[in-house]
Amino acid sequence: MRYRILGKTGLKVSEIGFGCWEIGGGKWDSSDEKARESLMRAADMGVNFFDTAFSYGKGHSEMLVGELAKEHEIIVATKIPPKSQLFPFVDRNDIENVFPKEHILEFAKKSYENLGKKTIDILQLHLWKDNWTEETCWMEAFGKIRDEGIANHFGVSVNNHEPNSAVKLVKSGKIETVQVIYNIFDQSPENELFEACKKNNVGVIARCPFDEGSLAGFLSEKTKFSDWRERYFTQDRLKEVVKRVEALRWLENKNRTLAQAALQFCLHHKAVSTVIPGSTSSKHAEENAKACEGELTAEELKKLKSHRWIRNFYAK
Repeated sequence: MRYRILGKTGLKVSEIGFGCWEIGGGKWDSSDEKARESLMRAADMGVNFFDTAFSYGKGHSEMLVGELAKEHEIIVATKIPPKSQLFPFVDRNDIENVFPKEHILEFAKKSYENLGKKTIDILQLHLWKDNWTEETCWMEAFGKIRDEGIANHFGVSVNNHEPNSAVKLVKSGKIETVQVIYNIFDQSPENELFEACKKNNVGVIARCPFDEGSLAGFLSEKTKFSDWRERYFTQDRLKEVVKRVEALRWLENKNRTLAQAALQFCLHHKAVSTVIPGSTSSKHAEENAKACEGELTAEELKKLKSHRWIRNFYAK
């Protein structure tokens, strides 16, 4: 495993992290037994960065990560849900309706308890609007949380396919990390966000490297989903997705899978500190961890520019 520094936090995080949405259950078809096996295998492979959230199974994902933290020295990031706890973002723009101070404090303490009273390494707001940058409620809450020893570092998770919605915040110097969708299809963070992060030493956590599974290379037009992706990959969408993924098969070779190439794409950008694929299989957790053993060539990266695909399947 290779490691990078996560911006101004100074934390040394594994290039391959672990996204813990799936293991929380709820919208995903997941078992605790497989989740524990996957988490443990990742940690054994040198993965030390685990990203979870209260909204992942109403704290269940956090509890599973907390169990792992009792056995391994890991870095944990989690997230405060919006007050409505509705996703995607549907709240009014007024931050007092989304992240009032007392709400942030309440859920930070809930996450702290779920994690087994492990100090939260990075506490994030689970969505963001840049017109909140000058508001004080969230900053006051973060300050109190740090003073009470609940969390050490702070950031935001950027709205789906809206990387520019946090550029002002990054430039303000008020946060230490941003989490953003970044993959072969959605290369938009390269437009402006990544440069702002590099200039302001803000760590980047790249999420959705597999585009909810498509870039892992296992889907076909006949795939049937037993989870929320039944609404994400509708039949017409799935047909187009499979077509575009098949056009990427040239990335596969005897030394790497398509999934590993997808992770290597995320890691090629120096603004990125870690990428967080999800996994409910110990085999896939191991395969993901091994992705950092190789890298894409300059020629391959240049060729991938033409595979950029602007769309938002999360939007209704």
